[in-house]
Amino acid sequence: MERVLGIGGYFVRAANPAALAAWYRDTLGLDTDEHGMWRQDPGPTVFAPFDAGTDYFPPAQQTMLNFRVRDLDAMLAQLRDKGAEVAAEVQDMAGVGRFGWVVDPEGNRIELWQEAE
Repeated sequence: MERVLGIGGYFVRAANPAALAAWYRDTLGLDTDEHGMWRQDPGPTVFAPFDAGTDYFPPAQQTMLNFRVRDLDAMLAQLRDKGAEVAAEVQDMAGVGRFGWVVDPEGNRIELWQEAE
């Protein structure tokens, strides 16, 4: 059986695509080329369907993007310094890691994950 090799892209609707791309570049450091190509560091990717009634992310949002980060506290501080809407809570999950959240300018909640060591 053929299997997928990994995530090939993540596409999001935006009222202002150029401004949203600039926000991801300037606040999260997502360094993409003119076609949106981004070479990520190797690491795990989680694919997890959630129950339709979940409150883990907003009901109007069908998916939630999760980015791996090296230092969650430093990333959250950087986002706050840039004026981003950052959730006050941080979640620790034993054996998995730490999680924090930010909302992009289009209202999409994004999860940030620092893997457990």
